[in-house]
Amino acid sequence: MIAVVTSEYRKLFSTRMWWVLLIVMAAYMGLTATMLAAMFGLGESAGLGTSDAPLAILPDEQKVASVYTTAVSFGYVFPAIIGVMSFGGEFRHKTITDTLLAVPNRTQLLGAKLISALPMGLMYGLIGTASCVAFGGAVFAMTGIDPLLTTVGTWEIIGRSVLALTLWLITGVALGALLTNQITAIVVLLVFTQFLEPILRIVLPRFSWGQNITQYLPGAAGDSIAGGSFFNTVGASLLPMWQGVVILLAYTVVFAVVGRMTSLARDIS
Repeated sequence: MIAVVTSEYRKLFSTRMWWVLLIVMAAYMGLTATMLAAMFGLGESAGLGTSDAPLAILPDEQKVASVYTTAVSFGYVFPAIIGVMSFGGEFRHKTITDTLLAVPNRTQLLGAKLISALPMGLMYGLIGTASCVAFGGAVFAMTGIDPLLTTVGTWEIIGRSVLALTLWLITGVALGALLTNQITAIVVLLVFTQFLEPILRIVLPRFSWGQNITQYLPGAAGDSIAGGSFFNTVGASLLPMWQGVVILLAYTVVFAVVGRMTSLARDIS
């Protein structure tokens, strides 16, 4: 098993895509965190969530948490895409046949891909979160808001953000096992994470029955793990961290099990 994990780990780092997406993620998250921090710092009076909760009077702790977890709220698609490509790339380039000849036990292969993704997930978590903290914290300091980088609570939020992004790459691997067509998997991932779920998380909390639904969406679970979210300022609430971990891992397990029983169970030539 160790040899299989090592082989899958090398595959992940053998292409240029992982560092290209990592650079894009760092730049995109830095820009997004800068814009959010500037919005908070300028104290726009347009209420978000409720009419009596304008940006200007939100507590600094909530502003900082929302900005420092920007990568979890908006950038989790990047590690998820890399995870999807763990299987999708092999099916697209027809290397899956050679892989299965070397590792005929498909359950073992799936497990190896999930485990080998942890180091890269950690890297994405560290770089993505660091970009948000660096750029967002700088803007906070320039606009008179305390970046709160000397408080234990802030560093807890930062660490939880890293954990959430790490788990997202693992979830991507499981989704790739289910949707082995790389293009299809990436399109589904982009549509859901960048359009469908954000709309649901903004609209549904306006209804009494909608809040409980949005809390169990995968993106909301990631935010719960991180302990902060921009969506928290527009009426969404977060579950405790442990529940967020359980929910996101549950999505991972379901994707992996269903993928193993369907896509990975088929004959591959």
